[in-house]
Amino acid sequence: MSIVSNSLKRIKPSPTIAVTQKARELKAAGKDVIGLGAGEPDFDTPQNIKQAAIEAINKGDTKYTAVDGTPDLKKAIVNKFKRENNLEYSANEITVGTGGKQVIYNALTATLNKGDEVIIPAPYWVSYPDMVLLAGGNPKIVKCNESDGFKLTPKNLKKAITKKTKWLILNSPSNPTGVSYSKNEIESLSEVLVKNKNVYILSDDIYEHITYDSFNFFTIAQISKLKNRTLTMNGVSKSYAMTGWRIGYAAGPKEIIKAISKIQSQSTSNPSSISQAAAVEALNGNQDFIQERAEAFKKRRDFVVNSLNNIKGINCLNPNGAFYVFPSCKKLLGKKTKLKTDSEFVEKLLEKANVAVVQGSAFGLDGYFRISYATSMEKLKTAMERIKSFCENLS
Repeated sequence: MSIVSNSLKRIKPSPTIAVTQKARELKAAGKDVIGLGAGEPDFDTPQNIKQAAIEAINKGDTKYTAVDGTPDLKKAIVNKFKRENNLEYSANEITVGTGGKQVIYNALTATLNKGDEVIIPAPYWVSYPDMVLLAGGNPKIVKCNESDGFKLTPKNLKKAITKKTKWLILNSPSNPTGVSYSKNEIESLSEVLVKNKNVYILSDDIYEHITYDSFNFFTIAQISKLKNRTLTMNGVSKSYAMTGWRIGYAAGPKEIIKAISKIQSQSTSNPSSISQAAAVEALNGNQDFIQERAEAFKKRRDFVVNSLNNIKGINCLNPNGAFYVFPSCKKLLGKKTKLKTDSEFVEKLLEKANVAVVQGSAFGLDGYFRISYATSMEKLKTAMERIKSFCENLS
């Protein structure tokens, strides 16, 4: 009899982490690998944020804190939602966790019973379905076609909802596609959700500040009739280049927030006190650099999308957020190239061209691959040259 629990048999390791680890191993072995798999900004954490952490250490703020966040950080989060999203919350409607991933996992674990369904639009972030499975629920995948901009339509949402539906997970801007839902699109989805009062919404807003082309971000909790059924998750990892600090947070109904805190009290307890002090400065301090970095990401996006669309057999949608693109490689699969799947495509790309990307099937949609352009323009130029050469020489 295996010591490993049966629930672990339902899930698989994170494909994005696996690709990143494989790229690291190849680099350590002396290979000139360019890793475009990790969703991590290459910018450093701003100096004022790092200084706040240093000051916290020097002041002795190195003890346990409240399980779900310090009063100062909760206050900063409340102010953030008011300032940026025109949303009113109190401290007992806020939870802070060790990264956004923990917040989502805690929320699902706290709310799902056996047989409950969670609607997940595909392409999706790789961890959503597996977290649902670990929490005892059933992921209900709704494939969103490229012709619909990889977005969930009201028609498909309505069709997916059943008596067993507990949550809809909505991620905008999206990982892996970078596409973002406009205010009108969210309002159209909300018309379906308002009529289905048993469905809660988990809004993953982690890429909120990384948008382009004058896109106006709108989060679904701003629909007043849905606020009391929406858990809005965000964090400091992407916008503030603080992935390693591990701070995520969420705002939502008191009942859910209290349940999340209960789980956290028996698992990790509080997030790092030092990281929380840094996050206070991130949310309260100067925000100018966010737009500056978004402009840098936009230049990279423009270059990568243009380069990919100039490669025969590749076509790529131009997204308006995050730092990913999700190009199609369908035309390069088949008898002529002897590549049957997108997994084989990315394996050969790594083997022959030393470029690490993630297969689209890992995100629930076959025939695509994800590129993270959160790296230097120099590396992106080399990577695009290698991808072009690889695709042109497939036979």
